[in-house]
Amino acid sequence: MMKSMTGYGKVSERLNGKNFEIEIRSLNGKTLDISTKLPSNYKDKELEVRSLIASKLERGKVDFLMSYTIEDPAQEALKINESLLDAYYNKVLSLTEKYGFEADKNLIFTSLLRMPDIQRLEAEKVSEEEWSEIERLITKTIDNLDSFRTQEGQNLKKDFIKHINLILGYLNEVEPLEKNRINIIRERIIQKFEDLKSTIDFDKNRLEQELIYYIEKLDITEEKVRLRNHCAYFIENLDSEASAGKKLGFIAQEMGREINTLGSKANDAEIQRFVVMMKDELEKIKEQVLNIL
Repeated sequence: MMKSMTGYGKVSERLNGKNFEIEIRSLNGKTLDISTKLPSNYKDKELEVRSLIASKLERGKVDFLMSYTIEDPAQEALKINESLLDAYYNKVLSLTEKYGFEADKNLIFTSLLRMPDIQRLEAEKVSEEEWSEIERLITKTIDNLDSFRTQEGQNLKKDFIKHINLILGYLNEVEPLEKNRINIIRERIIQKFEDLKSTIDFDKNRLEQELIYYIEKLDITEEKVRLRNHCAYFIENLDSEASAGKKLGFIAQEMGREINTLGSKANDAEIQRFVVMMKDELEKIKEQVLNIL
Protein backbone atom coordinates (compact mmCIF):
# COMPACT_ATOMS: atom_id res chain seq x y z
CA MET A 1 0.00 0.00 0.00
CA MET A 2 1.28 3.43 -0.93
CA LYS A 3 2.61 5.55 1.93
CA SER A 4 3.72 9.14 2.19
CA MET A 5 7.00 10.04 3.90
CA THR A 6 5.22 12.90 5.67
CA GLY A 7 3.64 11.88 8.96
CA TYR A 8 3.03 12.71 12.60
CA GLY A 9 2.37 10.62 15.70
CA LYS A 10 1.84 11.54 19.34
CA VAL A 11 1.14 9.58 22.51
CA SER A 12 0.55 10.89 26.06
CA GLU A 13 0.31 8.47 28.97
CA ARG A 14 0.92 8.29 32.71
CA LEU A 15 3.52 5.81 33.98
CA ASN A 16 4.76 5.44 37.55
CA GLY A 17 3.75 8.95 38.59
CA LYS A 18 5.19 10.50 35.42
CA ASN A 19 3.20 12.05 32.58
CA PHE A 20 5.02 11.04 29.39
CA GLU A 21 4.58 12.77 26.07
CA ILE A 22 6.19 11.25 22.96
CA GLU A 23 6.09 12.87 19.51
CA ILE A 24 7.49 11.73 16.20
CA ARG A 25 7.27 13.51 12.86
CA SER A 26 8.75 12.73 9.47
CA LEU A 27 9.40 14.51 6.19
CA ASN A 28 10.66 13.26 2.84
CA GLY A 29 14.29 12.20 2.49
CA LYS A 30 16.40 9.91 0.33
CA THR A 31 17.53 7.87 3.34
CA LEU A 32 16.47 7.39 6.96
CA ASP A 33 17.78 10.38 8.94
CA ILE A 34 16.85 10.17 12.64
CA SER A 35 17.11 13.01 15.14
CA THR A 36 16.26 12.30 18.80
CA LYS A 37 15.70 14.41 21.91
CA LEU A 38 15.31 12.57 25.23
CA PRO A 39 15.35 13.60 28.92
CA SER A 40 18.84 13.44 30.45
CA ASN A 41 18.16 10.32 32.55
CA TYR A 42 17.13 8.41 29.39
CA LYS A 43 20.09 9.49 27.23
CA ASP A 44 21.74 6.09 27.50
CA LYS A 45 18.68 4.62 25.76
CA GLU A 46 19.17 6.69 22.60
CA LEU A 47 20.66 3.84 20.55
CA GLU A 48 17.73 1.61 21.48
CA VAL A 49 15.27 4.32 20.43
CA ARG A 50 17.06 4.77 17.09
CA SER A 51 17.10 1.02 16.54
CA LEU A 52 13.37 0.77 17.26
CA ILE A 53 12.57 3.60 14.81
CA ALA A 54 14.84 2.13 12.12
CA SER A 55 13.16 -1.28 12.43
CA LYS A 56 9.75 0.21 11.62
CA LEU A 57 10.44 3.15 9.29
CA GLU A 58 12.29 2.93 5.97
CA ARG A 59 13.01 6.41 4.66
CA GLY A 60 12.54 10.03 5.60
CA LYS A 61 13.85 12.71 7.92
CA VAL A 62 12.52 11.67 11.35
CA ASP A 63 12.40 13.88 14.47
CA PHE A 64 11.74 12.10 17.78
CA LEU A 65 10.95 13.93 21.02
CA MET A 66 10.28 12.42 24.44
CA SER A 67 9.53 14.43 27.58
CA TYR A 68 7.82 13.93 30.92
CA THR A 69 6.62 15.80 33.98
CA ILE A 70 6.39 14.44 37.53
CA GLU A 71 3.02 14.75 39.25
CA ASP A 72 4.62 15.22 42.68
CA PRO A 73 7.84 17.28 42.35
CA ALA A 74 8.77 16.21 45.89
CA GLN A 75 9.44 12.76 44.50
CA GLU A 76 12.41 14.08 42.55
CA ALA A 77 15.75 13.28 44.11
CA LEU A 78 17.22 16.73 44.83
CA LYS A 79 20.85 16.85 45.93
CA ILE A 80 22.60 19.85 47.54
CA ASN A 81 26.32 20.22 47.04
CA GLU A 82 27.00 21.14 50.68
CA SER A 83 30.79 21.41 50.42
CA LEU A 84 30.47 23.93 47.59
CA LEU A 85 27.72 25.78 49.50
CA ASP A 86 30.02 25.98 52.59
CA ALA A 87 32.87 27.34 50.48
CA TYR A 88 30.63 30.03 48.93
CA TYR A 89 29.11 30.95 52.31
CA ASN A 90 32.44 31.28 54.15
CA LYS A 91 33.92 33.28 51.29
CA VAL A 92 31.00 35.74 51.25
CA LEU A 93 31.17 36.20 55.05
CA SER A 94 34.90 36.78 54.80
CA LEU A 95 34.42 39.45 52.13
CA THR A 96 31.66 41.25 54.08
CA GLU A 97 33.98 41.49 57.10
CA LYS A 98 36.89 42.62 54.93
CA TYR A 99 34.94 45.46 53.32
CA GLY A 100 32.93 46.37 56.41
CA PHE A 101 29.44 45.35 55.24
CA GLU A 102 26.75 44.11 57.60
CA ALA A 103 26.07 40.46 56.77
CA ASP A 104 22.45 39.36 56.26
CA LYS A 105 23.00 35.62 56.66
CA ASN A 106 19.45 34.64 55.57
CA LEU A 107 19.75 36.65 52.34
CA ILE A 108 23.24 35.27 51.70
CA PHE A 109 22.04 31.70 52.19
CA THR A 110 18.98 31.95 49.90
CA SER A 111 21.07 33.71 47.24
CA LEU A 112 23.77 31.04 47.37
CA LEU A 113 21.19 28.29 46.81
CA ARG A 114 20.67 29.74 43.34
CA MET A 115 24.35 29.59 42.45
CA PRO A 116 25.45 27.17 39.70
CA ASP A 117 25.99 23.54 40.73
CA ILE A 118 24.60 24.05 44.26
CA GLN A 119 21.37 22.17 43.50
CA ARG A 120 20.95 19.35 41.02
CA LEU A 121 18.51 16.55 40.43
CA GLU A 122 19.91 13.14 41.09
CA ALA A 123 19.88 11.07 37.90
CA GLU A 124 17.22 8.43 38.36
CA LYS A 125 18.09 4.91 37.29
CA VAL A 126 15.61 3.56 34.75
CA SER A 127 14.34 0.09 35.62
CA GLU A 128 13.84 -2.59 32.98
CA GLU A 129 10.11 -2.66 33.73
CA GLU A 130 9.78 1.08 33.21
CA TRP A 131 11.81 1.02 30.00
CA SER A 132 9.70 -1.84 28.67
CA GLU A 133 6.60 0.32 29.15
CA ILE A 134 8.29 3.31 27.51
CA GLU A 135 9.23 1.12 24.52
CA ARG A 136 5.56 0.23 24.24
CA LEU A 137 4.69 3.94 24.11
CA ILE A 138 7.37 4.59 21.51
CA THR A 139 6.08 1.72 19.35
CA LYS A 140 2.54 3.07 19.67
CA THR A 141 3.74 6.52 18.60
CA ILE A 142 5.55 5.09 15.55
CA ASP A 143 2.41 3.11 14.63
CA ASN A 144 0.39 6.34 14.80
CA LEU A 145 2.91 7.96 12.46
CA ASP A 146 2.70 4.99 10.10
CA SER A 147 -1.10 5.24 10.03
CA PHE A 148 -0.79 8.94 9.21
CA ARG A 149 1.65 8.07 6.38
CA THR A 150 -0.77 5.48 4.99
CA GLN A 151 -3.65 7.95 5.03
CA GLU A 152 -1.54 10.61 3.29
CA GLY A 153 -0.39 7.98 0.78
CA GLN A 154 -3.99 7.21 -0.18
CA ASN A 155 -4.68 10.92 -0.67
CA LEU A 156 -1.62 11.18 -2.91
CA LYS A 157 -2.77 8.11 -4.85
CA LYS A 158 -6.06 9.86 -5.69
CA ASP A 159 -4.11 12.91 -6.86
CA PHE A 160 -1.80 10.78 -9.03
CA ILE A 161 -4.76 9.08 -10.71
CA LYS A 162 -6.36 12.48 -11.35
CA HIS A 163 -3.20 13.87 -12.99
CA ILE A 164 -2.63 10.69 -15.05
CA ASN A 165 -6.23 10.80 -16.31
CA LEU A 166 -5.78 14.43 -17.30
CA ILE A 167 -2.64 13.55 -19.28
CA LEU A 168 -4.50 10.72 -21.04
CA GLY A 169 -7.42 13.10 -21.70
CA TYR A 170 -5.10 15.65 -23.33
CA LEU A 171 -3.53 12.83 -25.35
CA ASN A 172 -7.00 11.89 -26.65
CA GLU A 173 -7.47 15.51 -27.74
CA VAL A 174 -4.32 15.19 -29.84
CA GLU A 175 -5.74 12.27 -31.92
CA PRO A 176 -8.00 14.25 -34.31
CA LEU A 177 -5.46 17.08 -34.52
CA GLU A 178 -2.75 14.65 -35.60
CA LYS A 179 -4.74 13.31 -38.58
CA ASN A 180 -5.48 16.80 -39.85
CA ARG A 181 -1.86 17.83 -39.26
CA ILE A 182 -0.43 15.06 -41.49
CA ASN A 183 -2.85 15.91 -44.31
CA ILE A 184 -2.01 19.61 -44.05
CA ILE A 185 1.74 18.92 -44.12
CA ARG A 186 1.36 16.61 -47.14
CA GLU A 187 -0.69 19.16 -49.07
CA ARG A 188 1.69 21.96 -48.15
CA ILE A 189 4.73 20.06 -49.46
CA ILE A 190 2.98 19.03 -52.67
CA GLN A 191 1.85 22.60 -53.27
CA LYS A 192 5.43 23.85 -52.83
CA PHE A 193 6.68 21.41 -55.43
CA GLU A 194 3.84 22.31 -57.78
CA ASP A 195 4.93 25.93 -57.54
CA LEU A 196 8.53 24.94 -58.38
CA LYS A 197 7.61 22.46 -61.12
CA SER A 198 8.13 24.96 -63.94
CA THR A 199 11.64 25.90 -62.79
CA ILE A 200 13.01 22.65 -61.32
CA ASP A 201 13.12 19.20 -62.87
CA PHE A 202 12.69 16.40 -60.32
CA ASP A 203 12.00 12.67 -60.15
CA LYS A 204 8.42 12.07 -58.99
CA ASN A 205 9.23 8.61 -57.61
CA ARG A 206 12.09 10.01 -55.57
CA LEU A 207 9.84 12.83 -54.42
CA GLU A 208 7.24 10.35 -53.24
CA GLN A 209 9.90 8.37 -51.32
CA GLU A 210 11.27 11.48 -49.64
CA LEU A 211 7.77 12.64 -48.82
CA ILE A 212 6.92 9.34 -47.13
CA TYR A 213 10.19 9.42 -45.19
CA TYR A 214 9.59 12.99 -44.02
CA ILE A 215 6.00 12.31 -42.92
CA GLU A 216 7.11 9.15 -41.06
CA LYS A 217 9.63 11.25 -39.13
CA LEU A 218 6.77 13.51 -38.06
CA ASP A 219 4.57 10.58 -37.03
CA ILE A 220 3.90 10.53 -33.25
CA THR A 221 2.07 7.20 -33.05
CA GLU A 222 4.93 5.44 -31.21
CA GLU A 223 5.23 8.26 -28.69
CA LYS A 224 1.49 8.12 -27.98
CA VAL A 225 1.55 4.34 -27.50
CA ARG A 226 4.57 4.48 -25.18
CA LEU A 227 3.09 7.35 -23.18
CA ARG A 228 -0.14 5.40 -22.67
CA ASN A 229 1.86 2.35 -21.58
CA HIS A 230 3.90 4.43 -19.11
CA CYS A 231 0.69 5.92 -17.67
CA ALA A 232 -0.81 2.44 -17.22
CA TYR A 233 2.41 1.18 -15.62
CA PHE A 234 2.44 4.16 -13.26
CA ILE A 235 -1.13 3.41 -12.10
CA GLU A 236 -0.26 -0.27 -11.72
CA ASN A 237 2.63 0.52 -9.37
CA LEU A 238 0.52 2.72 -7.10
CA ASP A 239 -0.62 -0.47 -5.34
CA SER A 240 2.84 -2.01 -5.13
CA GLU A 241 3.55 -3.77 -1.82
CA ALA A 242 7.16 -2.56 -1.79
CA SER A 243 8.27 1.08 -1.50
CA ALA A 244 7.28 2.55 -4.85
CA GLY A 245 8.57 6.13 -4.61
CA LYS A 246 11.80 5.70 -6.56
CA LYS A 247 10.21 3.46 -9.18
CA LEU A 248 7.36 5.92 -9.76
CA GLY A 249 10.00 8.64 -10.18
CA PHE A 250 11.71 6.65 -12.93
CA ILE A 251 8.39 6.03 -14.72
CA ALA A 252 7.58 9.75 -14.53
CA GLN A 253 10.93 10.51 -16.19
CA GLU A 254 10.06 8.18 -19.07
CA MET A 255 6.66 9.84 -19.41
CA GLY A 256 8.45 13.19 -19.65
CA ARG A 257 10.68 11.93 -22.47
CA GLU A 258 7.70 10.79 -24.54
CA ILE A 259 5.81 14.06 -23.97
CA ASN A 260 8.88 16.10 -24.96
CA THR A 261 9.44 14.03 -28.12
CA LEU A 262 5.77 14.27 -28.99
CA GLY A 263 5.96 18.05 -28.68
CA SER A 264 9.16 18.40 -30.74
CA LYS A 265 7.86 16.18 -33.58
CA ALA A 266 4.34 17.60 -33.69
CA ASN A 267 5.23 20.99 -35.15
CA ASP A 268 1.64 22.10 -34.61
CA ALA A 269 0.41 24.96 -32.42
CA GLU A 270 -2.75 23.17 -31.20
CA ILE A 271 -0.91 19.98 -30.36
CA GLN A 272 1.80 22.01 -28.59
CA ARG A 273 -0.90 23.55 -26.42
CA PHE A 274 -1.96 20.11 -25.19
CA VAL A 275 1.69 19.11 -24.77
CA VAL A 276 2.20 22.08 -22.43
CA MET A 277 -0.83 21.02 -20.37
CA MET A 278 0.52 17.43 -20.18
CA LYS A 279 3.87 18.78 -18.97
CA ASP A 280 2.10 20.82 -16.31
CA GLU A 281 0.31 17.75 -14.96
CA LEU A 282 3.54 15.72 -15.09
CA GLU A 283 5.40 18.34 -13.03
CA LYS A 284 2.74 18.04 -10.33
CA ILE A 285 3.24 14.27 -10.36
CA LYS A 286 7.04 14.63 -10.07
CA GLU A 287 6.71 16.99 -7.10
CA GLN A 288 4.43 14.59 -5.24
CA VAL A 289 6.48 11.50 -6.10
CA LEU A 290 9.33 12.93 -4.01
CA ASN A 291 7.14 12.46 -0.95
CA ILE A 292 6.30 8.79 -1.62
CA LEU A 293 7.98 6.13 0.49
